[in-house]
Amino acid sequence: MMNSRSRGRRAGKPGTRAEILEVARRRFLEDGYQAVTLRAVAAEAGVDVALVSYYFGSKKGLFGAALALAVNPAETLARTAEGDPVTFPQRALRDLLALWEDPESGAPLRALVAGAAQDPAITGLVREMMEREIIDKIAGRLGGADARRRAGVFCAHIAGLVVTRYILRLEPLASMPPDELIRIYTPSLRLALAESANRPARSGGPRGRGPGGVGPGAGSTR
Repeated sequence: MMNSRSRGRRAGKPGTRAEILEVARRRFLEDGYQAVTLRAVAAEAGVDVALVSYYFGSKKGLFGAALALAVNPAETLARTAEGDPVTFPQRALRDLLALWEDPESGAPLRALVAGAAQDPAITGLVREMMEREIIDKIAGRLGGADARRRAGVFCAHIAGLVVTRYILRLEPLASMPPDELIRIYTPSLRLALAESANRPARSGGPRGRGPGGVGPGAGSTR
């Protein structure tokens, strides 16, 4: 029979989670995303590293919590990337738009982007996190020639849409329904990810698909 002590919440003093977040926030801003480890945060906060993992799951989770994000877009994209690669572009855009549309997760994201525009430390931290947890991970799944460049262009498309719609609130993008945005942006997102995007199509046939079946004409927009 399982010991009841092995179930439920791990032991931690009142306020322990807040202390961990305080340490993590300062370390991320001072040292950058790559240099910070769960073990280093745990040591400075005076807790076992297993407790940090219990509260936050991973460094991505700790980062999101430290910057007061209800949901970390990097974690959302990591889950989205596990699905069918053919429909990844439109699914990624749909999932990210849902984060920004939701009041609980969207408000902290808007505050983070606004803060990054004013504070170079936050700008560098967000850039480093995006490079390592989003662009590098997408590139790893793509494979093939120029995978990181293609992943970077893909993310730049989405970042431009996010800033235009949610920060600058430029029309008509600011008031378009998400489904319409997905329909308009999906072709360019597919093209960004396609390994053959910068090579001429072979005569007598359609342009080839990139690794994992991702290509300009692959999949539906739904």
